[in-house]
Amino acid sequence: MRPLARAISEFPVFASFWKHRELIWQMTRRDVVGRYRGSMMGLLWSFLNPVVMLVVYTFFFTVIFNFRWGSGADSKTDFALMLFAGMTIHALFAECLNRSPGLILGNVNYVKKVVFPLEILCWVAMGSALFHAAVSIAVLLGFFALVNHSLNWTLIFLPLLLLPYLLLIMGLSWWLAATGVYLRDVGQTTGIITTILMFLSPVFYPVSALPEGYRFLMHLNPLTFMIEQTRGILIWGQLPSWGGLAAYFAAGLAVAWGGLLWFQKARRGFADVL
Repeated sequence: MRPLARAISEFPVFASFWKHRELIWQMTRRDVVGRYRGSMMGLLWSFLNPVVMLVVYTFFFTVIFNFRWGSGADSKTDFALMLFAGMTIHALFAECLNRSPGLILGNVNYVKKVVFPLEILCWVAMGSALFHAAVSIAVLLGFFALVNHSLNWTLIFLPLLLLPYLLLIMGLSWWLAATGVYLRDVGQTTGIITTILMFLSPVFYPVSALPEGYRFLMHLNPLTFMIEQTRGILIWGQLPSWGGLAAYFAAGLAVAWGGLLWFQKARRGFADVL
């Protein structure tokens, strides 16, 4: 095993992922394909859904409310790009967290299998959400290239930018998946919280639209940094904030570690509860 692969496989947060990567891949592919099985257009819906939502939100805010982003982004095209980037980052977060409380409840047969690694169910949900996020990002880049006839080279930093974000999401997913077994109300409240976060994040408006005294509250939202950085590297061609990215990585790693520890401790009682 190569040194990098060995380091990944020995790190607690990634150990199970690396060990069961083939199983995760197979289950993720089945989850994505199964979602569209039986529909006439199949996987094409994964492309149409974000495009339709983009058109609806853009029409609503730019035509009905006549909203402008500011900072030089005054056209409907600019607004569409900014909006789509924010929607994609939030959707990745929301899809994973909304599914997490029901992952164990919906797979009781796996709980009774002593050798089955239950923690990978969150990786599978993450993989499915990443597929849809990748489609949305491809749509965003395609639209950007069509309008501007080029792409910003800084988009190569997107995987590096998303890594700490995925760690944060995984930690919360493990926590919600385990807690949802014992407290069923978690599944009812998670959707409400993620919807509230969409409007408390700079998805439909920039941070600068808030009164200066309240902007610090927006920056306490973990989605704010990620949304702004994604727009920066994809749309404005800016380099990531390396200091902010390092702090986000440390926080994401801590959340992931804590979430996994709670999941592994709580799983001992899953069979008794279910």
